[in-house]
Amino acid sequence: MDHSQSDAAPDAPTPVPNLRLAIRRARIETAQHSEALAEMRGGETARLEILADALKPVLAQVPKDVDLFDAGLTPGEKPRYFIDMLGFVEMARDRRTYRFLQDTRHGRVTVLESDKADEIIEAVTAYIARRLVERQQALVSDQTIEMAARAFAARTAPATGVTPTTEAALPATQTLDGVLSTPVAPAPTQTRRHRSFFATAIMFIVEFLGAIVLCLLLSALVYFLYTTGTHQWALHFAGPYN
Repeated sequence: MDHSQSDAAPDAPTPVPNLRLAIRRARIETAQHSEALAEMRGGETARLEILADALKPVLAQVPKDVDLFDAGLTPGEKPRYFIDMLGFVEMARDRRTYRFLQDTRHGRVTVLESDKADEIIEAVTAYIARRLVERQQALVSDQTIEMAARAFAARTAPATGVTPTTEAALPATQTLDGVLSTPVAPAPTQTRRHRSFFATAIMFIVEFLGAIVLCLLLSALVYFLYTTGTHQWALHFAGPYN
């Protein structure tokens, strides 16, 4: 009797998973993960701030009239310390190694990767020096082009004797990044007048001959049209009466 009653007893119910408890655990795990990421980013930012403080004396030596370098730390998912628009420093995946990168026309290149801040500071200092030299060379090139343009304008000035000058012409004693700006001596006024007279005479002769040739061509065209029209008229109207 007892054995039959035990066989008829129902099985124990299966426990239902608690969704609220699962959501609570997921939120806790997400918060812990976010805190870990925030701590890692905070460590990267702190290392980059230390590097920025070490580079302040170097940037203070840049001339005041040079606006190439606007150093600053940019926070975010990947903190970076920018030296200018092209070069910046960030941390590698291990959160301890510095990576000095530069954007070029051929893509982004790694200038130096090291876990020692002193080496990165030395590389950034050399980079700043190269950028200053490039700027100086660009200014010298612009000055050379300006001098060549002024020399060409002086040689081809009109017969009025007025020599064109640039708005910011430099005197003979002023230098630009160590290059002496020497004024170009204008050509003699008499020579320019003779050249202008001969050029005017040649242009007048060419225009006169051209006008004559044009008149001859127009006359020949009118004569051709007249003779052709007369011949056609004669064939059309005078033919039946002949």
